[in-house]
This record gives sequence, structure tokens and C-alpha cells, in this order.
Amino acid sequence: MFLKQLTLTNYKNIEASQFDFQAPINCFIGNNGIGKSNILDSIYHLAFTKSYFNPSGVQNIQFGKEFFLIEGKFEKSGKEEKINCSLKKGQKKTVKRNGKIYNKIAEHIGLIPLVIISPTDRNLIIEGSSTRRKFLDGVIGQTDKTYLKDLTDYNKILAQRNALLKFFAQNRTFDSDTLAIYNHQISELGHPIYEKRKAFMEVFIPIFKKRHLSISNGAEEVGIHYVSGLSKNKLPDLLDLNLEKDKILQFTSVGIHKDDLDLNISAVPIKKFGSQGQQKTFLIALKLAQFDFIKEKSGINPIVLLDDIFDKLDQDRVTQIIQLIDKESLGQIFISDTHEYRIKAALEMSSSANEIFKLS
Repeated sequence: MFLKQLTLTNYKNIEASQFDFQAPINCFIGNNGIGKSNILDSIYHLAFTKSYFNPSGVQNIQFGKEFFLIEGKFEKSGKEEKINCSLKKGQKKTVKRNGKIYNKIAEHIGLIPLVIISPTDRNLIIEGSSTRRKFLDGVIGQTDKTYLKDLTDYNKILAQRNALLKFFAQNRTFDSDTLAIYNHQISELGHPIYEKRKAFMEVFIPIFKKRHLSISNGAEEVGIHYVSGLSKNKLPDLLDLNLEKDKILQFTSVGIHKDDLDLNISAVPIKKFGSQGQQKTFLIALKLAQFDFIKEKSGINPIVLLDDIFDKLDQDRVTQIIQLIDKESLGQIFISDTHEYRIKAALEMSSSANEIFKLS
């Protein structure tokens, strides 16, 4: 996958810019707040139809403007793909592929395989389970459209079941027959989602461990454990067992929307016992494993975005990561950083062509 041209209009703090890319490694250098991350985020936006850092569409429109437009020209398997993503205040977001508007934006997901590594990835470790489920779903969803559809349908029915539970509480009533309909629907969708997550983790964990070993030189033993209530009970049984609890809480307390990933280092939670360096190494290995999985499934090298990941790493580790990317020909890389000398020093050991874009 190769991005040849990127054009931005009224996107965040960028009024009008165009970039042409010819090199496998592209670096954006500039002070904080200049817009480096916004450029990388616009590439992510073209792949996933939303911002990585600010999913609220309207807030990505430059202040004082009425719309934003992102245009990208990609080369995929020898064919050019033109992707446009735009949003005007008061209207729905529009995504076009080669001039044709998608009927459903979800149909676009997976066309542009992409992996981003960013300081905000630390939320995978320190935040709640929803952040880790988002990562899980994002990796699987790039290569399995059925999974994405089932997940979307599940969440819709979940919202309806929650609304029904709230209705019961507010009106001091209960209708077991109506609830049974939602229980059946949510169970029919929840089980295949669980099975796909389980199968994914069985493949993904060894890939992750191999990546971590190469980055850390085997300094620590790491692990990921998929946690789901469905591992011991069928979803219909879980819903029945927790009915009284759900009625009190007024929402569904069990199901695949409560799944989580336990992230460990040396058999203890990395959230509590991992140093900042250990956590960053863990996350980089996690994202490189994501790259490996998507490449294996799609047969295409995803685009890789490295957003300010070198901020808390020493020069040797920066150089090591660049060499790793270069050695394994990960495809096209976009890097943002504040220090030109740091990037140049790391790129000196690379055999791949690179280009530096200085922002001011």
C-alpha cells in the first residue's frame, strides 16, 4: 500500500496543504502544535473514515470554516485508488472511492490497511476495557467485514435491550417475552463474535511475543490473556443468571461488550508494575504484531504511522526501531517528530529512501 499524494483543506489547523510522496519513509519535522500529528491523522482518517485522536467529525473542521476535505491518491496492487473524505457542518460525512460515494461508510474499512503507533496508545494499558476491545475489533475488522457487521448489529440490539431495561425500571413493569426476543438476538450475534475474537488471539499472541522478543532482546516475558464471560458460560445462560442485576443497573452487565485483554509482563499486570519504557516497548510490539497479522491476512503491507513515538526513547532504541522497519520492508512509513537530528541519525543506518518535510 502506497500513498502518493495527500491534499488537506480546512482540516484541523491546516487550511490548505498538499504533499507528494515518493519515498518509503516520510518524516514530518516541526515544533509541537504545528500540525505534524494532524497530517498523520488525516491519513488515518482516509483509512477509517474518522480521526484517531478526535472521533467527533465536526471538531476536525478548522475553526471558523464550514467544512473539511481530505483527498488521497493511493497505489494498491498496481491500481490507483482515489479516496475523498469530507464533512460540512450540518450534513453527514461523505466518503468517495474513485469518485463514487459509498452507500455505507463501513464498506470502506479494510480497503486501506493501516497501523498507527502513537503516545495515546498508552491508553490501551492504563484505561478501561473498552479501549482494548476497540483495538481488538480494529485489527479483526480490517480483514473481516462479516465480523464488523455482526459487531454493529450486536451493539444496536444491545442498545435496544438497555433501553428496554430502563423502560421497565421507570414504569415499574416487566415483560419477559419481549426481553426474551432481545436475549435471543444478542446471543445469536454474540457467540460468533466471541469465537472470532478467541481464534484471533490464538494466532495473534505468538506473533506479539515474537515481536516483543526482537525489540527487547528477551529482557522480559510478556503475555496477553483474552478475558470473556463466554469462555465458561453460554450467553443465554449469562443473561438469565444476571437478570436481576441488569434490572437494578438498567443495562446489560454481561456479554461480549464486557470482554477484556489482560496485559502482563513477568506474570504481573504491566499497568501496575511495568516501567514507562517497558510499557512503550510492549505497545510497539503490539502494533507491529498488528501489522504482521493484517499483512498475513490481506497480502498487503499496511501503511505505518509513527506519531511522536520517539519522545521517551533513547537514540539507540530509535535507531533500532528504524532499522527493524527498514530490514523487514514494512512498506510505507510516516513519522512525526520534533527533533530533526534524532530522525536523521536514525535514518543514516537505513538503506531505504526517505524524505523529510519541515513544517513551520
